[in-house]
Amino acid sequence: MPTFGVILAAAGQSSRFRDANYKKPFAPLAGRAVWLHSAEKFLERDDVKQVVIVVSPEDREAFVDKFGANLAFMGVTLAEGGAERADSVRHGLEKLGPAIDMVAIHDAARPCVAPAWIDKVFEVGAKTGAAILATPVVSTLKKVGPDGTIQATVDRTGLWEAQTPQVFARAVLEKAFASRGASRFTDEAQLVESIGQKVTVVQGSPINLKITSREDLRFAEQALKALPKPNLSGPAHPFANDDMWR
Repeated sequence: MPTFGVILAAAGQSSRFRDANYKKPFAPLAGRAVWLHSAEKFLERDDVKQVVIVVSPEDREAFVDKFGANLAFMGVTLAEGGAERADSVRHGLEKLGPAIDMVAIHDAARPCVAPAWIDKVFEVGAKTGAAILATPVVSTLKKVGPDGTIQATVDRTGLWEAQTPQVFARAVLEKAFASRGASRFTDEAQLVESIGQKVTVVQGSPINLKITSREDLRFAEQALKALPKPNLSGPAHPFANDDMWR
């Protein structure tokens, strides 16, 4: 059985969340921080041997003050983010122990991912080397100009909306980062595609929503009620780094 490491991306600026007190991964949701809901979905799995959360340097001190006990109890490693998402994920990748075979990147602000969806994307990722959750686009798409008027109706045939987890063989992801150069990528799948690796799409669900605005918290709270509750027995993750505080 391959061993999985999970990188939780939580280093964004949350500019659309519009909350003076919280960035979206750290906001309270059903009595717990959003990122904790996300982390628990992976910590309960036998095939996940390490979880890394990446936060921005400006949030590190406050994050450790508030969640240091959670990190220690759950065995979660802390990494600092970079200038762009790809930099942050690379920093998380560098924290993974050498025995990790597969890497899953998940938005810390997607707390409603169900175990069955993780099962499937992990299985397909292990078989193919690269897989992501996604949903087919079902709404009519409009291209809108700077003046706010419709310029064209976009054919949605074959269009899917990417989600996370995005799962890659570690060697594939490391090769993609080594070849990155100065290019900018909006997700890890695009980065991996750039080296010619095919990425398989696994159908997810709209319930696996990414919290963007405060209104999304209400939808997420209802979605969480329909998901199985995590069964955590403690922080025994053997590849968790001893230098999580550095």
